[in-house]
Amino acid sequence: MTEDSQRNFRSVYYEKVGFRGVEEKKSLEILLKDDRLGILPPHHESHALVMMYRKDQYSDIFHALKVIRFISDTTPQVEIYLRMYQLELGKLPRSPSFPLEPEDEVFLAIAKAMEEMVEDNVDCYWIIRSFVNQLKNKYRDSLPQLPKAFEHYLNLEDSRLLNHLKTCSAVSKLPYDLWFKMCFAGCLPESSLQRVWDKVVSGSCKILVFVAVEILLTFKMKVMALNNAEKITKFLENIPQDSSDAIVSKAIDLWHKHCGTPVH
Repeated sequence: MTEDSQRNFRSVYYEKVGFRGVEEKKSLEILLKDDRLGILPPHHESHALVMMYRKDQYSDIFHALKVIRFISDTTPQVEIYLRMYQLELGKLPRSPSFPLEPEDEVFLAIAKAMEEMVEDNVDCYWIIRSFVNQLKNKYRDSLPQLPKAFEHYLNLEDSRLLNHLKTCSAVSKLPYDLWFKMCFAGCLPESSLQRVWDKVVSGSCKILVFVAVEILLTFKMKVMALNNAEKITKFLENIPQDSSDAIVSKAIDLWHKHCGTPVH
């Protein structure tokens, strides 16, 4: 049995005996040993050499940014990651003072969350870079479809709640960018976010839809008491953190309910 199939088997087995999520929390810790994001080659004997090249490349980009005075000793680390990414793509603006583009804001949100999960700066940059590239490339066509999928599944789970959102003209004003473009970075705490991002990395961005649906279901009473689109959106952008783990667990249950048991 290959390492990947063993991993899939363990994940399914744990879920069948009621321990869903055991593997999920570990996934971002082992991303650098995994082939899914293309950070490292499949042959483990090559990893040390590749990591040396990655560190050298990180240092070269970092040095270049300092030479052109785009970053300094006081530049926040997440902004350094952004400037490195921009330089690699050939999209570095003419000045650090130029306003950020929407895609830059997405990058920074993901970087801030990833920074809490990964200690080493070099590892952190390469994981952020690969995660963002996966969203931009693999999920480029899927992400714009998620708001409609959210509406569909919310209607199946609680049509009355969806009708309330429609009555308040809130459906089009929900925090879709926070949910789907930023993958809940800045919305969910690190422990919950790891479990969601594990599913995204493993090949399913649809989990984002079910997290959004479960957020609405969990806070149904609060949302139903609000009759203004702006108030609903503001609340959903700043949901209480203490129920996040339960929300993610229930979202994974919904995902399995509507999509079967996807293979990671």
